[in-house]
Amino acid sequence: MSFTKVNAPTLMRDALCNTLIECAERDSRIVALDADLVSSSGLKPFFKKFPNRSINCGIAEANMMGVAAGLSLTGKIPFAHSFGPFATRRVCDQIFVSQAYAHLNVRVIGSDPGVTAAYNGGTHMPFEDMAVLRSIPEITLLEPADPIALANLVTQLSSDEHYGIYYLRVTRKDMPAIYSADDKFNIGKGNVIRAGGDLTIFASGIMVAEAMLAADALSTEGVDARVVDMFTWKPIDAELVERCASETGRFVVAENHNVYGGLGAAIAEAAARTRPVPIEFVGVDDRFGQVGKQNELQEIYGLTSSAIISAAVAVTGR
Repeated sequence: MSFTKVNAPTLMRDALCNTLIECAERDSRIVALDADLVSSSGLKPFFKKFPNRSINCGIAEANMMGVAAGLSLTGKIPFAHSFGPFATRRVCDQIFVSQAYAHLNVRVIGSDPGVTAAYNGGTHMPFEDMAVLRSIPEITLLEPADPIALANLVTQLSSDEHYGIYYLRVTRKDMPAIYSADDKFNIGKGNVIRAGGDLTIFASGIMVAEAMLAADALSTEGVDARVVDMFTWKPIDAELVERCASETGRFVVAENHNVYGGLGAAIAEAAARTRPVPIEFVGVDDRFGQVGKQNELQEIYGLTSSAIISAAVAVTGR
């Protein structure tokens, strides 16, 4: 069955807020923090429903991460949101020392990753957020591909099953529909969402839909591409990487992120340890962001199905 790129009926920020409300109704430990971006994050309904479990920390993200650490020490489960660059590179030391080094239990939400920051421009357009955090010990890095995936992950992170520091890299607004309500998401494992034997396309976030479109186009040329939604960047699913290397022999990795230090790097590292294969990388080639419409920026930075197709053609010739 071919893939049709249609936006999911729910905005990502609505899925975040609605799910967090559902979880908070069951568990009084859940607390929401925001850096004066409650309208942008979509968390206004949560703040209204749970005023005693909502904290607007102002435009002071480093302090917010300290507050989140303190809440964790009291037994709460804090979800702390800001735009991606301010939730990561601006507060890296607080996440490292106050949260991770202290072995606490915090969920950091960074919104509008990469080109999805659009008109907010280069200062707000994180192509480096996952790379900044990936070297912190024991941290878990997640990037859901649609509202169903996001809701599932938020629900999991609201439970006692997952203790630690988690970073959720999420688009705020529209995302193409990828999943159905009964699909499963195991943190630390990738989802094979299209079978194929000639090569594997690994993707996450906005690049999952582009990978599916590319796989459809490649099939018309006789290339059978497998697509994996690698929504967990760390810990990377090394077992799946090795299996795909064995079964398909070639990789394309597509990410809305700098090609240095991101998903492609994580997959290449995993493959190098067990079964090295030719890999082509589709991502931002060490550049800063800029103002523009998301679709235009995807063309400028090569974050498209066409770029994935070109990479697939290149890797099959290696």
